Amino acid sequence: MTPQVSPQATNSKIANVVRVSAGNFLEMYDFMVYAYYASYIAREIFPASNAYASLMMTLGTFGAGYLMRPLGAVVLGAYVDRVGRRAGLILTLFLMAIGTLVIACTPAYRTIGIVAPIVVLLGRLLQGFSAGVEVGGASIYLSEMATPGHRGFYCAWQSASQQIAVVFAALLGVALSAVVPPSGMAQWGWRVPFFIGCMIVPLLFWLRRSLAETEAFLAQKHRPGISEILSSLATNWKIVGIGVLLSTMTTVSFYLITAYTPTFGIEVLHLSSRQSLMVTFCVGMSNFFWLPMGGAISDKVGRRPILIIITVAAIVTAYPAMLWLVSEPSTARLLIVELWLSIFFGVYNGAMIPHLAEIMPPEIRTSGFSLAFSLATAIFGGFTPAVCTYLIHETGNRAMPALWLSFAALCGLVAAVAGSSKKRAVLPELETSASSH
Repeated sequence: MTPQVSPQATNSKIANVVRVSAGNFLEMYDFMVYAYYASYIAREIFPASNAYASLMMTLGTFGAGYLMRPLGAVVLGAYVDRVGRRAGLILTLFLMAIGTLVIACTPAYRTIGIVAPIVVLLGRLLQGFSAGVEVGGASIYLSEMATPGHRGFYCAWQSASQQIAVVFAALLGVALSAVVPPSGMAQWGWRVPFFIGCMIVPLLFWLRRSLAETEAFLAQKHRPGISEILSSLATNWKIVGIGVLLSTMTTVSFYLITAYTPTFGIEVLHLSSRQSLMVTFCVGMSNFFWLPMGGAISDKVGRRPILIIITVAAIVTAYPAMLWLVSEPSTARLLIVELWLSIFFGVYNGAMIPHLAEIMPPEIRTSGFSLAFSLATAIFGGFTPAVCTYLIHETGNRAMPALWLSFAALCGLVAAVAGSSKKRAVLPELETSASSH
């Protein structure tokens, strides 16, 4: 029988969801801003002999931030598993803010030379180190404080807050492009969103400082040290590996339909910046709808059926949809295809996040989740804009991004099938819900 939850307790949980998600907003906002303005950053910070080389260096630096995620997942994840969820979420927010400020304040290449790209790279690495545990920390916090039978719905708001960041960054880009001429955007306009991100940091700190620690963490009698956590991660390498494959579909699909969309629309389809950003805005709104929907559906029918159905659908339809788009590029066609792919991302991620939290052993709940997710992002997701740009350049086939997505979907499908025997009751009230998954 499901325990009754008082209205006061429910209101408190909703407030904690808002506090956690607000900090998660900054992490995604900063990453999206860099991706949206990649073409401007390329000219200002990474000048090269040709536009393709300049853009590839910029996108490579974007991806390099993700290489730090596994390190951040282990180091900061161990800190969270030992000290607490609340303390870890505050620390990651602080580190992310520093990285954003560094990028915003870096002078152009023409002013300080080679130091400019080095400083921006360091800022991205710091952002990546922090983000290594941000998604895991927020997801684990939400999974541990969720009401019985609604873990998928609660966890979905971690990712949903990121869609608000996508929408906000896209709207800001549209507004800037309307009032700032292209020459101004190239010289200084692209820095404005970074400074705005810095300005909202005090509010986010205030929100996260009022977080309460989760009951599940307080109930743990043993708090493992870093050596124990590393040993447990090694022992549970198969679960972490399954987590990497599961997360690959999420990270590739997300960065394909959000971070890469402005570059794809401008550089490949030759649409305007405003058109591409408006499509990105619509995608963010669509994601915001489908994420909690996917989480809620998985609470009712189970995680694994959702994971299998969505990955199969992506493998079958992604490439034909992309071929249709590039055969006659237009804003309307780009919007239709992106919204179709948005359904895949939102519903899949809504089921995948709670599933990954549920299969992790309690002693490495944060570090194991974060390591799996960050490895997938570092190896596959974060380099999606660069990989897609490279594949199109080398093959001349503008639909190649869909094959990259199909590969990611295949990884998710293999993990969903291969992990069918991994049932682990590691969260409160999980026994009854896990048995049907």
